[in-house]
Amino acid sequence: QVLLVESGGGLVQTGGSLRLSCAASGRTLSNYVMAWFRQAPGKEREFVGGVRWSNEFSYYADSVKGRFTLSRDYAKNTMYLEMNNLKPEDTAVYYCAASILIGIPKKESGYDYWGQGTQVTISS
Repeated sequence: QVLLVESGGGLVQTGGSLRLSCAASGRTLSNYVMAWFRQAPGKEREFVGGVRWSNEFSYYADSVKGRFTLSRDYAKNTMYLEMNNLKPEDTAVYYCAASILIGIPKKESGYDYWGQGTQVTISS
């Protein structure tokens, strides 16, 4: 039903910025929640932030509040994650996810569709 493809990962120095993209296809996203998760080696997949496609409500994990910002391009069916003031602990594979549930689930089990991930590495 929904195909998600992440892009924009790379290697950035501490304090730098990076913008990730999640392009969605397959059906309308009007009633979907879209979110970003990340997973570092040896750790569980962690919720980063999410937004309901049809409005401007968003929620961010405490670890990224004030540094990361979600945005949407409705014409391109694309969600972005603008990451600023990056830290070494932000290093992870970042995944895009989508859900038809009400609200913005913070657990991996709350999402129905997943992208393949994009690697973000922050040098210290």
